[in-house]
Amino acid sequence: MQNNKMSVTDTIGLGFMTFAFFLGAGNIIFPPFAGMLAGENMLPAMMGFLITAVGLPLLGLIAIAKSNGKVMALLPTFAATALAITIYVIIGPAFAAPRTSLVAFEIGARPFIDNPELTTLIAGTEFNLPQLIYTTVFFIITMLLALFPGNLLDSVGKVLTPILIVLLMGLAVSVILLPGADVGAAVGAYQNSPLTKGILEGYNTMDTLASLMFGILIIDLLRKKGVENAKDQTKYLIRAALIAAAGLAFVYVSLFYLGATAGTLAEGAANGGQILTNFVNHEFGVTGTFMLSLVVTLACLTTAVGLVTACSEYFNELIPALSYRLLAVFFSVTCAVVANVGLSELIRISIPVLMTIYPVAIALVMVTLLTNRFNHPVFAHRLVLSVALFFGIFDGLQAAGIDMSILDFMPLHAEGMAWLPPTFITIVACLFMPKTAQVAQS
Repeated sequence: MQNNKMSVTDTIGLGFMTFAFFLGAGNIIFPPFAGMLAGENMLPAMMGFLITAVGLPLLGLIAIAKSNGKVMALLPTFAATALAITIYVIIGPAFAAPRTSLVAFEIGARPFIDNPELTTLIAGTEFNLPQLIYTTVFFIITMLLALFPGNLLDSVGKVLTPILIVLLMGLAVSVILLPGADVGAAVGAYQNSPLTKGILEGYNTMDTLASLMFGILIIDLLRKKGVENAKDQTKYLIRAALIAAAGLAFVYVSLFYLGATAGTLAEGAANGGQILTNFVNHEFGVTGTFMLSLVVTLACLTTAVGLVTACSEYFNELIPALSYRLLAVFFSVTCAVVANVGLSELIRISIPVLMTIYPVAIALVMVTLLTNRFNHPVFAHRLVLSVALFFGIFDGLQAAGIDMSILDFMPLHAEGMAWLPPTFITIVACLFMPKTAQVAQS
């Protein structure tokens, strides 16, 4: 018999599952590299990173909870559908999900392969054979776990995540206790604007976008557990969000510190994954490398399962003729194919897209949390998101290498955040708009 209340154990399990869904590829590879580059400016850079990689996803989950999963309800149907599809494609088969398997391969498998660069020709195209085999197996496992979403809370929240947390805590304690090198000088943009650079680096985790998906997924899982009351769903989702945020902050702070004190272990590193691997191998040898492999593989696998499940749930609801299981298979196969484009290429392509869509996601979270304070909420939602998208496009074009110097007069344009001042001003203007004002709601 189903009960509409969850035990403390179930609630903690839900929080662990939420943490595991967020802790994926970007969460592991970006903080150490950012810490290394930030050097003596590690603290402001870390604060900026925590704003977009912990604070905004937390607010995103709370916004989903308070809107009972209907975060886009005040937008025109076409706009809401287009935005949702864009977010699901970015977070799912286009970028984030394939990246999980690539990071798992780079850190979790490559160190144990004798010839990791071995290639093979398939239909006239050259592929990295070990990577191809690994990503295929990775997404077969992902598909099998995603085919049974009702068991996600038990399999991920109560089994996989506790193992992951124990291993991460061991890594964090070792980073703090074992002697590291002196913190070096800041490099590049971290010299003059470490806070802003940290904020932008947090975009790469894609967690604010993911929070809009995972929040809806968690509400659906709560319903499957018999929690039908909207207030109870909000309560449990917010508790899970706080547990996940605390876990993510703990991981990020330790990884930032690792990067900043890596010294010679970071020489020649192209990403944070290499810094992490070098540190563990140096301090703990083969055993440590194996344990790191387990941590990264579990983290990436749980995230991939969450992403494939959320995408399949959404498109099944959007197009009921396509069954959930068919979609889970389709997205798993698509992710395996896209993954073999390569990690560097995926990151390069994703940055301009993220610079365009992230402002819209952040604005959506903000206006959702402020909905009850707007005298004209429908108008406010539509206007604020339109402004964020308009200026976000310019930031995206600049990130793609297109000359946008004509906009240099705008505050924060050089830093890639030209969208922020006009969006903030629009939100404030909507908050002070009188009730008597006539606005178009169509």
